[in-house]
Amino acid sequence: MSGQVSIKEFSSLIQEYASYKTSIQGCSQKTVQEYLFDLRTFFRYLIARERDLDMTSEEFCQLDVSSIGLDKLSKLRPEDIYDFLFYTNETRGNQWSARSRKLCAIRSLYKYLVNKRHYLEYNPTADIDSPKPKKALPKVLTLEESLRLLAAVENDKESKYRSRDYAILTLFLNCGMRLSELVGINLSDIDSELQSLRVTGKGSKERIVYLNQACQAALVEYLAKRKGPQYAKVHDKALFLSRLDQRMSVKTVQAMVYKYLKLAGLENKHYSVHKLRHTAATLMYQSGKVDVRVLKDILGHEQLNTTQIYTHVSNQDMEKAMTQHPLAGQTKKNRS
Repeated sequence: MSGQVSIKEFSSLIQEYASYKTSIQGCSQKTVQEYLFDLRTFFRYLIARERDLDMTSEEFCQLDVSSIGLDKLSKLRPEDIYDFLFYTNETRGNQWSARSRKLCAIRSLYKYLVNKRHYLEYNPTADIDSPKPKKALPKVLTLEESLRLLAAVENDKESKYRSRDYAILTLFLNCGMRLSELVGINLSDIDSELQSLRVTGKGSKERIVYLNQACQAALVEYLAKRKGPQYAKVHDKALFLSRLDQRMSVKTVQAMVYKYLKLAGLENKHYSVHKLRHTAATLMYQSGKVDVRVLKDILGHEQLNTTQIYTHVSNQDMEKAMTQHPLAGQTKKNRS
C-alpha cells in the first residue's frame, strides 16, 4: 500500500464503517488505512466497469468513490467479487497475499453491513474462498548470520547509538516481536528486575515478553545511558529514543537495521526487519526445541496455523536424517 487514504473520500456509510473498526474493534490507524485503500480500489473498479473505462489509465486512479453507498453495495453478487479478484490478478498483477487482503476488506465491510448493522440481508462474500496461498518457507537469517549482524553493531565504534541499536537487534532476534511492538515500548512497560516487558500487538492486545540473559544484558547497557544525566530533561516515555530524543519511528528502525545488514555483508540476501521476527521464531523452534503452542503465545499469533509455518524441517535436519538411515552405508563396495 502506498500513500494515505482520506476518510473524506468515502460516503457517510463507509465513514461509519471505518469509525466502527477504530472505536469498537480497536483496529490501529494503519489497519483501517489498509482496509480503506483496498475498498477504494474495489469501488473504483465498480465505477470503471460501469462506465467502461480503461482500468490501467490515470483516470482510474482519480475516480471519486463517494457515490458508493448502500444502494450500490446491495446489488452486488459473488460474481462481481470474483471479477474484481480476477482483475487484481490479471491486470494489477497482485500476488495471492494482496488479493486475499482485498477480499478480507470487502468481506469485513459486508459483515458489518449484514451482521452488525443489519442494513443488508445478503452477504455476497459469504461463500467466497480466499485466494490459495503460495506455500513458501519463511526467509530467515542463519545462526551464523545473526551473530554477524550483532557483531556489525559491536564493531561500529563510531556510532553514538551502538548500545541502543544492539539492544534493538537483540530483542528482535531473541523475542520475535513485531516492529510496531518494539517502537511502542515505554520505560514503564519493563519489569523492574528486567525479567519481562509488555508489548501491544495487533488489535491493541497486550502480551508479556520474557527476557533471556542476552536481552537483559543488552538492555542494562542501554538503560544505563537512557537514564543517564544527558537524558534528564527528556520527557518522552519511549524506551528507544531517536537522535532527536523522541520515540523512534518505524522508518528510523528500518533504516538502522538495513545499515547493519549492509555492514554485516547481508545486504544482498533480501532480509528485512520482519525477517528478524521470522529468524527468532525459527531459531527458537529448531534450536531451542520450543513447543509450537508456546511459540504461538510468544509471537502473539491468534491462530496456531499461523505459527506452524515455522515447524518446517530444516535442510540440515533432512541431511542428518538421511545420513542416519540404517541403509545409508549399504554400498556395493561394502557388500563385496
